Amino acid sequence: MITSTLIGFLAAIFVVLYFLTSAIRILKEYERGVVFRLGRVIPVKGPGLVIIWPILDKLVKVSLRTITMDVPSQDVITRDNITVKVNAVLYFRVIDPVKAITDVEDFFYATSQISQTSLRSILGQGQLDDLLAKREELNAELQKVIDFQTEPWGVKVTAVEVKNVDLPQEMLRVIARQAEAERERRAKVINAEGEYQASEKLTEAANIMATNPMTLQLRFLQTLAEIATEKNSTILFPIPIDILRPFYEKIIKKEEGK
Repeated sequence: MITSTLIGFLAAIFVVLYFLTSAIRILKEYERGVVFRLGRVIPVKGPGLVIIWPILDKLVKVSLRTITMDVPSQDVITRDNITVKVNAVLYFRVIDPVKAITDVEDFFYATSQISQTSLRSILGQGQLDDLLAKREELNAELQKVIDFQTEPWGVKVTAVEVKNVDLPQEMLRVIARQAEAERERRAKVINAEGEYQASEKLTEAANIMATNPMTLQLRFLQTLAEIATEKNSTILFPIPIDILRPFYEKIIKKEEGK
């Protein structure tokens, strides 16, 4: 009799413990619980203490935090027929737990596949220069397209960032030659602009010296002063005709007086 009572008491304790462990759930602040009661969805539970009916209810936890997902490298053929490998990073979160569980089997896997196909299709519509230079515009277009496709699943895509663009070796050489040619072009343009500005200044200086001959004499004396500061053993410099003109005029007058 005592043994039967003890067994019944232990069985009752086991049932109570099983009920408590199965019925009581604690959900964190960023978690929600989608509860299926006899296969039908009831209002979302959480956060905090949640009590469900064992056997009748099944609770599926869903995190509402932003998920960071790497999109694997994809072979993209651009509009100008250049094959590149591109990978990206995707940021998304669940905004409707019921849709994320009931409308798609695995929202994480589905979002990953949509991201890969969208990456190939969107980046393949532009040229290589657009892929390298218009990164922000492509990121915005990717975010818009992927978010539109995941919205029925209760998933919100907040950002998409293209990470790396791997170019073939022959294309890297072509881009290097193009960059070198562009640098040479800029150097020639800058050199031409410098020569043009220098010619303008020389023309102005020549006009000033033509109107006032004394400026030429001053420039000649300045040149002599600059040469004298150097350690030169021999100095050759021209003598302006204007300096010898007084002597030349005296000689002519003497010859005319004879």
